[in-house]
Amino acid sequence: MPIYNKLVRDKILEIIKGEGLKCKSKILDPDELLVELKAKMVEEAHEFIKSADEKEAVEELADILELIYASLESYGVDFEELELIRQKKKEKRGGFDKAIYLIEVEE
Repeated sequence: MPIYNKLVRDKILEIIKGEGLKCKSKILDPDELLVELKAKMVEEAHEFIKSADEKEAVEELADILELIYASLESYGVDFEELELIRQKKKEKRGGFDKAIYLIEVEE
């Protein structure tokens, strides 16, 4: 029997049971949830890195975006506030539009 010990999407248990399988699960408390959201974000980032084509890459980005929404909810922040923070950081430090790759800085 495979052991997963990881955060899964809300309908996964229904899907597992729909396939006639049994599983064990638990509901995480808010602190545990935040830890697991961060771990899942790393997992999805690795899947994005390994994506073989554009379709797969965009699917992984959708997973990351879902995790961003869940993380914001954990912090009690809405997406509009996140967007304002993103815009302020872009104004101050720029974005990634120019594709600049820093090689080194002399002391």
